[in-house]
Amino acid sequence: MRKVFCAFCGKHEDEVETIVSGQIPEAHICDTCVERAHEFIKEEHAQHKEVAIDMKKIRKEEVTPDVLKTYLDQYVVDQEIAKRALCVAVYNHYKRLFVTQYPQTSDDEVEIEKSNVFLVGPTGVGKTLLASTIAKRLKVPFCSVSMTQMTQAGYVGDDVESALSGLLQAADGNIQAAQMGIVYMDEADKVARKGDNPSLTRDVGGEGVQQALLKIIEGGIVNVPPHGGRKHPEQKLIPMDTTNILFIFGGAFEGIDRLIERRLHMRPLGFDLKKTNLPLLQGQDLGAYVSAQDLKAYGLIPELVGRIPVITHLSPLDKNALYKVLTEPKNALIKQYKKLMGMEGIALSFTEDALGYIVQKALELKVGARGLRSICEAIMQDAMFDLPSAKNVKKYTIDKDYAQKKFEGSRMANLKAA
Repeated sequence: MRKVFCAFCGKHEDEVETIVSGQIPEAHICDTCVERAHEFIKEEHAQHKEVAIDMKKIRKEEVTPDVLKTYLDQYVVDQEIAKRALCVAVYNHYKRLFVTQYPQTSDDEVEIEKSNVFLVGPTGVGKTLLASTIAKRLKVPFCSVSMTQMTQAGYVGDDVESALSGLLQAADGNIQAAQMGIVYMDEADKVARKGDNPSLTRDVGGEGVQQALLKIIEGGIVNVPPHGGRKHPEQKLIPMDTTNILFIFGGAFEGIDRLIERRLHMRPLGFDLKKTNLPLLQGQDLGAYVSAQDLKAYGLIPELVGRIPVITHLSPLDKNALYKVLTEPKNALIKQYKKLMGMEGIALSFTEDALGYIVQKALELKVGARGLRSICEAIMQDAMFDLPSAKNVKKYTIDKDYAQKKFEGSRMANLKAA
């Protein structure tokens, strides 16, 4: 008599209650393995259903642009124009996924295109924070990728497809969720070609990267390496549809003000200022007038700029804005240090003069909001080292004299503004 074993767990038919045989010889499965397979399939379906439910929350009555902006206001200071533009673009992007829920628009043949976004602004003004915060509110997978590491396919470096690997990992391998996520492409200005004219040779890290990004941004099936890195012939790739992935680009674009000046005719010849826009725009942040024409003149190819319809600008942070960054947002730096010391049972406080000194140093070094943390670390390092082991210390105050003494004694005091 032929012995029958489960092809999955290897148990004999005498060791299980029921065993099912297939048409193919040696194709048998026991009742225990059937139950396990059933539970696995239920978990997979539940995970996909959970993603679908989360996406359905992005509706007109639940997550409108003003609701998104209110949420951003809790984490990002100022930048009203950029917030409004980003909220509208993100809302319209996800609304196009549920066009069937709007009966008045479901019968026509109009296809709504993606609302990819370009955030232009100096370093440390909140570009990455805006993108990550709005993804957090929408509860969609998010990843941030630096474009400086990308090269054209076939060269040393990361292929542009590897940018989607982080999104897939952020979705815990759930392709359906990843295909509705947000990718933030940082340092977009670093892949600009040199000049406004097309390159006659292969621009490995500039124009070549931009050309490779076109299909991904517009939407299509892309083979993604599951664990990042370069693609290899023997590596198993995962097909991913980028049609519903929102791409947000960010970059400082140092020197783009000169291009804006030229376009706005702000450099007159002679002494007749009435023929220029100089009197009206004098003293304003010219970055607020950035356009697709300026990005093209900076070195981005027209095909890429055309696929990113929403272009907005983030202004440099002034003294008042930097002070707000220190104290007002939910995750403000001062609140973080107070919480850290509170875990030690110590009530930490900062005087107004100390906060003003920190802000002033950030302005002098021109490091933006990102540099505030480094300045605070230089000031707080000794206190955070000594206080946890100190006894009978229940209150600790940082005043201007203490902040000045610690900062001037640190290495950061030797830095100079760029």
